[in-house]
Parts: sequence; structure tokens; C-alpha cells
Amino acid sequence: MHPTEPTTAEGAPLTGWRKSSYSGGSQGECLEVADGHATVPVRDSKSPAGPALAFSPQGWTRFVTALKDGELSA
Repeated sequence: MHPTEPTTAEGAPLTGWRKSSYSGGSQGECLEVADGHATVPVRDSKSPAGPALAFSPQGWTRFVTALKDGELSA
């Protein structure tokens, strides 16, 4: 494993990345999420070796809902 490869809190490598269905994509604002983990890992597709945020499933739902509802500014 490459030393900068993001891992879960348990130390398992994050795998299964895919472009988020919530990602705009046309202007390079692409988020990727990794399936199959207890948390919802999220990263910037332009920086796959960079940091990843890990949301609880409920936190991810609340975050996406807040974005859709315009509760968060860009």
C-alpha cells in the first residue's frame, strides 16, 4: 500500500471510488465517494491521493439535503 493512500479509521484501504451522483461534473467540481464502508468517504476527484472526508451515513444525507436546500453557501 502506498503511504499516502487514504484508509478508514480501522486502517483498511479506501477502495470502490465512484463519481458521486450529486457531483456537477461539468466545471470540474467532481466528488467521488467510496462504497462498501461503514462511513461515507468523500474526496475531490482532481486529487485522488489527497485527503478524504468520512461522513456518517446520516451526516452525508444531512449534508446533501442542506446543499440541495441552499442552506450552505459555495
